[in-house]
Amino acid sequence: MTNTFRSFSDAARAMNEVRMNDSVLNIDAETQQTYDGAFVESSEMAKLTVFNAPEKLDMPDPEMAAAAVDLMLRTVFDVTRDTRMEEFAADIAWGIVNSFHMVTKRIEGREDDAARKLKDMVEAYDPSEIYAVELEDTQLLCQTLEGCAEAMRCMRDHAGEVFRVETGRPFNTIRGSRVSSKLTASVIDGKDYLAARAAKRREEHAPTGPIVAFSGGQVWHDHEQLFDRLDQIKRRIPAMVLMTTGMNKGADAVAAAWASSRQVKLVRMMLETRYGPKAAFLRNDRIANQRPVEAIVCEGSGVQSDFARKMRTAGVPLHVFRLAEQAPMAPAARSRRA
Repeated sequence: MTNTFRSFSDAARAMNEVRMNDSVLNIDAETQQTYDGAFVESSEMAKLTVFNAPEKLDMPDPEMAAAAVDLMLRTVFDVTRDTRMEEFAADIAWGIVNSFHMVTKRIEGREDDAARKLKDMVEAYDPSEIYAVELEDTQLLCQTLEGCAEAMRCMRDHAGEVFRVETGRPFNTIRGSRVSSKLTASVIDGKDYLAARAAKRREEHAPTGPIVAFSGGQVWHDHEQLFDRLDQIKRRIPAMVLMTTGMNKGADAVAAAWASSRQVKLVRMMLETRYGPKAAFLRNDRIANQRPVEAIVCEGSGVQSDFARKMRTAGVPLHVFRLAEQAPMAPAARSRRA
């Protein structure tokens, strides 16, 4: 039987009924609780731009939102599973999660603009009625955008968690930070981290906690030994922040996957390409300057050798993993052919 819907709202309601009646969607209680906390109306009225008058607008239903995000992502993988299109599912799903991320960043930018305007107005107090109305509208704009940003972060993080479960690797943006809700670990770009520390900005962009530094080559397959060692370190240092050299494959990607699965904040110290061939070595200096309490290095290139030397010089306890000590690589599964 094929169902047809006149609108996306009708489709969302139907998906929610399926969820309630058949439990086919994987929405656990903790995830739903996070949605309930994110989709909160701080005011009966809402204002989304400086040009629009306040309106009485509700937030989306949190259960329907959770069901829609879950179904959206999982359908991509279910439809393509065991077909010649399966290898492209992760790319499509990444694009969906990244769309949530980009919209989140735009809302946060608008919220920042509104907050700056509010700060300027407070500092330039005017007793007039026009000022009072504009101040009230600006406060409502800030509150509305803050609530929308929190709800969008919640959906993005839920989509990212579905992506991680289906692909085995965490969702990472191409550049910049991803400050997270409770659903997943935050991923902080190194430049944002250093700027936040210098300016004493919010905890989300300058996570506090003992730093464990990590660097590895781009060729690495044995994730189990790295997961085991990182688990050991986390048991000793529960509040650790993992700082990596930010590569998207190899050992750094394994470390990022571990951080995502363990809800550990991750700082990716990316290359400053303007420094040319010296960039990777200067990045090692920046990591060493953050005074990590422990470090892990996986054999790779001269960059990893330099990383290990600088950690030892700084007196940082160092765990070294060599390529030859990895477990044998599992044979690749044979692809299906028509």
